[in-house]
Amino acid sequence: MIKKIGDFLEALVDFIIEEKFFLIGLFLFTIICLYPVDYYIITGGGTGDIVSRVKVENEYKYKGSFNICFVHELGGTVASYLLSYVIPSWDRDKVSNYKYNDEESLEDVEFRNDLSLKESSSAATYWAYTLAGKKIKELDHKIFVVGVLDSYPTKLKVGDEILSIDNKKFNSIDEYKEIIGKHEEGDKLSIKVKRNGKEKTIESKLYVRDDYIMLGVYLEGYSTYKTDPKIEFKFRSTETGPSAGLITTLDIYNKLTKKDLTNSLKIAGTGTIEMDGTIGQIGGVKYKLLGAADDKMDIFLVPAGENYKEALKVKKDNNLKIKIISVKDINEVIELLEKEGKAKK
Repeated sequence: MIKKIGDFLEALVDFIIEEKFFLIGLFLFTIICLYPVDYYIITGGGTGDIVSRVKVENEYKYKGSFNICFVHELGGTVASYLLSYVIPSWDRDKVSNYKYNDEESLEDVEFRNDLSLKESSSAATYWAYTLAGKKIKELDHKIFVVGVLDSYPTKLKVGDEILSIDNKKFNSIDEYKEIIGKHEEGDKLSIKVKRNGKEKTIESKLYVRDDYIMLGVYLEGYSTYKTDPKIEFKFRSTETGPSAGLITTLDIYNKLTKKDLTNSLKIAGTGTIEMDGTIGQIGGVKYKLLGAADDKMDIFLVPAGENYKEALKVKKDNNLKIKIISVKDINEVIELLEKEGKAKK
């Protein structure tokens, strides 16, 4: 046994010596292929039934399904970048396209995506409960820094939660605008923020941009609500962004009412849900539609306008059989699905 091991090791050493240049080249080639590049590789990710991601107390069950659509963003390497020119379903997108400025980190981009999901879920809750005639009460409104403008120096950072301005609290973007609107360009304000779980006060200067007074940052936020019945979201950590807003709203509404908007059909869709009830444009329509078709969805809901035009082109180019429905606002979506149900009967 020992002799066999010794013979194997001796043969291995001889092979390494003889093929050392090939092995060194292979090692260097592997390192180069795995070297990161400043690109995301975009590819489709299929669909997922949203029913398990949203839980409503004493919810009504329904026979069909509402499905969110995924787009995978893979961290680019030299190998995946080169393969994207060969694999038709892989596309490239510069990481810089996701950033407000060169100083931002990927963590900043991920924070924005996570916040967009919370904002989307908040708007979906508001509209579903309101349209279903259920009790909903706003508890508070959180506002965060999501981007810093290059030409407006500030100590505020992406991820900061704005708690107060000059000791004045606010519960909405409108109240925030009202507070800073009483000041002039160049005024310095005391901004209390929560950063990494700790509160701190930062002095920040006011600027004017396009006749709009601002702190030199982009802000976004979302409301938290007290609802009856209670609601709980269980999205996975890898699921971010606002494009599930439309489908989330429909799922919650369906669970709050006796009517079944699915009519036993498998419905996929994409689009944001805005606080005025409109359905907003999103990216990655091609991948989402192809994923919905691969998963044998019956209907694909898509925002009206450029998204709808793109979906029709993808359907034609790929000879897809799935039905595409263009939607503008949440009331229209519900009416269209009700008509689909009557037509099916």
